[in-house]
Amino acid sequence: MDDLYREVILDHYRNPRYRGSLPSPTTRHEGYNPLCGDDVTVELLVKGGIVEEVAFQGSGCSISQSSASMMTEAIRGKTVPEIESLFGEFTAMMRGSDDIDFDRIGDLEALEGVRKFPVRVKCATLAWHTLQEALRRLDQGADQAASDERAIR
Repeated sequence: MDDLYREVILDHYRNPRYRGSLPSPTTRHEGYNPLCGDDVTVELLVKGGIVEEVAFQGSGCSISQSSASMMTEAIRGKTVPEIESLFGEFTAMMRGSDDIDFDRIGDLEALEGVRKFPVRVKCATLAWHTLQEALRRLDQGADQAASDERAIR
């Protein structure tokens, strides 16, 4: 099983999904791990509360880049609340929780072994925390737009 998981991680590292940038993202955020130098930028195109498109760019170790690739596959086409729930499941798994719905997180289970190496957990969660900040900016943008609309009236 460990060999299969290693293969999944290496496949995402060698053949990243949704790597690149979006022409006009709804929100984006850049994340950086100063401990190891990993960096990632996550861009989202959100319409009607659904992530229609996602892209990431960055550099770093195989764990950070594989996790970013796996994350993009996992969130594309999902609603923001579904993504927030998945974020909770993933980060709980990385913190060592055994109360995880592995059917729900799919291939992300391959990253479970990373939690044995606490220094590497930040590598695996970098893209996820960057995603969370991008979603927070999306919420702030909606709040700001509503505030601007009220000010115009």
